[in-house]
Amino acid sequence: MKYQNFWYPRCRLFKNTLEYQRHFEAKDTDLIIASHPKTGTTWLTTLLFAVVNRGKYPLSESPILYQHPHHLVHRLEDVHFREAIGNQLISFSDLNKLLPPRLFSTHFPYVSLPESIKTSNCRILYICRNPLDTFVSQWHFYSKIAKHLGGDQHLKPYSFEDYFEDWLEGRIMFGPFFEHVVDYWMKSLERPEKILFLKYEDLKYDPIQHLKRVADFVGIPFSPEEESEGVITGIIEMCSINNVKELEVNKNGVNFTGVEKRAYFRKGEVGDWTNYFTPNMVERMNKLMQQKLGGTGLTFKILLES
Repeated sequence: MKYQNFWYPRCRLFKNTLEYQRHFEAKDTDLIIASHPKTGTTWLTTLLFAVVNRGKYPLSESPILYQHPHHLVHRLEDVHFREAIGNQLISFSDLNKLLPPRLFSTHFPYVSLPESIKTSNCRILYICRNPLDTFVSQWHFYSKIAKHLGGDQHLKPYSFEDYFEDWLEGRIMFGPFFEHVVDYWMKSLERPEKILFLKYEDLKYDPIQHLKRVADFVGIPFSPEEESEGVITGIIEMCSINNVKELEVNKNGVNFTGVEKRAYFRKGEVGDWTNYFTPNMVERMNKLMQQKLGGTGLTFKILLES
């Protein structure tokens, strides 16, 4: 189903979109992670939670070590949220009981955000990833969850080639990809105090510098003492995909949507697309990138050869 020029699956997710647009009330202290699927959402979730709560929990006792990341940060796509402990349902009215800063995440495009998010002083952290690695990660993820959330045209088992064709046309969940990314990018240029635009590759190549950006943006900067005591590097190591994917809580069981917890963790590498893309696919993706990103100033650190 196409709504506000983006594609949504014909299931409860679309209904929830309308519900949260109408009823969610953002607070000035809210912190919201926004992203297209499989662009580093889970990683940024753990990093943000660790940054915000570092004064509350020693790293050795962080809830990240015994709770799945998506149980720590509530997803706006769900009208009812489940608490990590007790598995209790939380309604919209209950969200007001959460202590500030409230942490949320969403895959919805900027146009679909509730007006209260756009007009309040809450802050958005948007993470994106180069489109080739994003495509490969999405294909693997949706292949894994198709059997759990089947029955919808956007979650059917896809061949790599078929998914590529739909991806280029933008007929994917929360797609088109480039429109999703560019909208947030342009808004971040207009309101840098409101939206922090992050790139997955930058976080991989220089995690310390960019984690400092995150801490500064949310108003909880690292002190010189914390930096000298290794707090920043400790958070980075704890939240690394190699560490988080091996935690027992993330290796077994399913989350409240019925998706296997381990499905959220694969390689997390930059450049894995080179193991999948044919030269023709690279050429077509390159042309689409030039078309969609031209004039925006947005670039990705990838080498495309055609």
